Amino acid sequence: MSAAREPVTITPYPDGPLLVRGYIEVLTVEGDPIAPHRRTVALCRCGLSALKPFCDGTHKAAGFRTDD
Repeated sequence: MSAAREPVTITPYPDGPLLVRGYIEVLTVEGDPIAPHRRTVALCRCGLSALKPFCDGTHKAAGFRTDD
C-alpha cells in the first residue's frame, strides 16, 4: 500500500494539540508546502506556538483549555 493510501487520523488531545498520523501535506497560507519531518505531527490549537502550525508545548504554560 502506498503512503498516500494509508488512512490519516486526527486525534484532538484535551487541553493540547491535534495529533495527526499518516501521510499529510501541510501548506502555508501562500500554498507552499511545509515539511512535517515525521509521520506523526502535533498541530497547535492554542495559537501560541513559536513553531506554528506545529505544537511546541506552549499550551501547557499558558493554561490552554479545550471543551473536548
